[in-house]
Amino acid sequence: MDPNNRGPEEYGRDHDGFEGDGMPARQSREPLTPEFGLHAPQQARTVQLISGDLLLTINPVDGSEVEPCPPGRQPEAPVRHTATERADRERAAAPSVPPGPPGPQLPLLERQELRDRLVRLLARGRSVRVTGPSGSGRTALLDAVATDCADLAPDGVVRLSGHKRTTTDLQYALFEAVYRAPSHRPGREELLGLVRGIGAVVILDDLEFGGAGLDELLDATPECAFVLAATPDVAAPGPDAHLEELSVTGLSRSASIELLEKVVERALTDDEANWAGDLWFESEGLPLRFVQAGALLRHRDDLRDPEAFDAYGSDTPFAPSVPAAAEDAPLPSLGEGAAPAVLLASRLSEAARETLRFAVALGGEVPHQAHLPALVGDTHADAALGELFGCGLLSPAGPRYRLAAGVVAQLEAGGYGEGAADRAKTAAQHYAWWAGHPSVTCERAVAESDAVLASLAQLVPGGLAGQASVAVLLARSASPAFAAGMQWGAWEKVLRMGQEGARIAGEVAEEAYFHHELGVLALCTGHLERARAELEASIGMRGALADKSGAVAGRRALALVSDRSGGQVPGIRPPAGEEPSPARHEDAVLTPPGVAAALPLFPRLPVPDGTAVISRPDTPAGRGPAFLRGARRNLVGASAGALLVALLGTVVALGTTSGGEEPDSRNVTTEQSADEDGFDDEFPEDEPASGAPEKSGTPGEGTPSPGPSGHATPSAGTTPSTGPSDPGATRTTDDPTSTSPTGRPSTGAPTTGPTTKPPTKPPTTKPPTTPPTTPPTDTPTEPTDPPTTEEPPPSAPETSLAVTGPSQDTPSASDSVQSPTA
Repeated sequence: MDPNNRGPEEYGRDHDGFEGDGMPARQSREPLTPEFGLHAPQQARTVQLISGDLLLTINPVDGSEVEPCPPGRQPEAPVRHTATERADRERAAAPSVPPGPPGPQLPLLERQELRDRLVRLLARGRSVRVTGPSGSGRTALLDAVATDCADLAPDGVVRLSGHKRTTTDLQYALFEAVYRAPSHRPGREELLGLVRGIGAVVILDDLEFGGAGLDELLDATPECAFVLAATPDVAAPGPDAHLEELSVTGLSRSASIELLEKVVERALTDDEANWAGDLWFESEGLPLRFVQAGALLRHRDDLRDPEAFDAYGSDTPFAPSVPAAAEDAPLPSLGEGAAPAVLLASRLSEAARETLRFAVALGGEVPHQAHLPALVGDTHADAALGELFGCGLLSPAGPRYRLAAGVVAQLEAGGYGEGAADRAKTAAQHYAWWAGHPSVTCERAVAESDAVLASLAQLVPGGLAGQASVAVLLARSASPAFAAGMQWGAWEKVLRMGQEGARIAGEVAEEAYFHHELGVLALCTGHLERARAELEASIGMRGALADKSGAVAGRRALALVSDRSGGQVPGIRPPAGEEPSPARHEDAVLTPPGVAAALPLFPRLPVPDGTAVISRPDTPAGRGPAFLRGARRNLVGASAGALLVALLGTVVALGTTSGGEEPDSRNVTTEQSADEDGFDDEFPEDEPASGAPEKSGTPGEGTPSPGPSGHATPSAGTTPSTGPSDPGATRTTDDPTSTSPTGRPSTGAPTTGPTTKPPTKPPTTKPPTTPPTTPPTDTPTEPTDPPTTEEPPPSAPETSLAVTGPSQDTPSASDSVQSPTA
């Protein structure tokens, strides 16, 4: 039987709809040979879902992508299912009928009073919690109550399974059972608003949690009436839950014998009745034990009447432990009747026993009957499910079956747990191929999620070679299907185990994929901090692997996380303690917008106390570029300071080198002289006139060199001209208060050489020095101290610049020009 295509045996129907009965041929699995009218299957299945206000694109290759839902893609409002649709969904959610001859219909004994009380409480809108040990018949009681309450609520009866489900899983399962919203998973707030309006009778079996989780479930659905079935070891609800408590106990001795007769379909002999009485005392009247005991008696009858045994259509011989002579088959012992799993398994077919071994390896989870031929290696292995169900070794759990209570421990004690690791690995390899096949829908993968998770649970902590790699392969194949099927509880579990398996196996690329998927899942569920941590880990791993496409997908998701959380730039966080200081409100100083825009990369200078720092509206405090915060800001500031010191050192060195020549005693003003040819209009004001000496780049060849104090001094060999042949020369006056061309009064006198005193020496007033009358010689003379005036106040620092040139014998204050500091 093909495990990828459901056959009619899965639903208990006849062989209708097979090839040759007018139905289209099955699609070819070979992508290179597509049939006419059928498209070749695509290996990468990309599915788009809407989760809240996010558009989720499930990409099995590079990882899922998430973005805000664009306009026009918002889903329509969920619509309630009709009564017909609810009935169809209920039939589809029920466990499939096992193949083989139908078993006897067992009555519900000594439960009528409890059944009527449950219906009355539900009719009044009360919720009830039914507790009882495993095997007490809780599931059969819930089936009968669901039939009685079919027309009690406007949204009908909803059957849910609490096996390995959380509160959130059950809330979304209730939403899907009542509303029709394809490819739409509402957000948390929207979900609570929708389930709050559901009015249904909810039958919840195998509940595994209580306390605050159960209180949350009840508070979210005030219009629903619940019937909660759990074992006594499950935590009780809170005091404000207002639940009615009912207990299911074992059957009486007479009812137990009656049930045993219904199972074997005949009256019991005296020996069998006495044996049943002893069994009733040992098992406390649990119905499951008498169903299994009836299977033992039935097998004993088959040994006595081989023709009756052949009527079931099975020609598989029994195990060697069964006596050859039918008359030598005694009644089982009391111990075998109380724990009959091993004895029952010994009288089953080899395919059924191998199925039990796989179920033990998977922790009690039984694979779907469509997978049994591939796992067991027998084409008729799907019939083994019917044998196990007829013996009472299976119990329904949602849409599937699992081993009944206590059967796993009994089989492990009988040696059925040997080779469990190898069988779990085989099952994982099979599910990895099956879940990734294009013909398998997301709904079918979700229905097999418990078996897939059980396979992973047996492989991830295992220490055998190759187990971790197989777990990674299975998680990689199943996680996109679970995500597309909107079974996000199973999706998260698969990702967690896949990430751990990849870490153990050393597969960094796969580990980065699982981190990315966990980050996307956390983002869609509203856990932003968890999403940030997972995505940052994924980006780092993919960056080390040079996976550009995967890193880009991670950065996009991380940017969305940062945008929703209102935090810093993705991937960059301020160091601890680097919090923006509060602004001071004393003497506010505003930075001009032009200056702030022109200097975005330089650190801010220290601000004295009493000065407020006010940020512009478009750059709020603490939200500037990332490299201006924390340690990087200090690094940029230190670099700028070092550059400034180097620049000043260069200027001082050049001034010292050029100031070693003998200065000329003649001074000129900084006014530009017009050229004799009259081309002074061709030069800008800040460029030297054409009549000035040309710069050759070498000191001493007509190029004035700046001194250490900022005054320009003539180089050796410069000959001043003072005759009338120089029409551009400006004559100085004897007025010491004359102003310079800039309009400011001159406060300094021209210097006759480089200043050798430090700039911090207090200035003193000296009379001007008379220029020498002899021409300069090659030997430089000892420069004299320049006459200075009183130092200007520090609030208005200015720099004087004096250039030598033709002047009168008496220097004038107008010969110097002050240049404002840049």
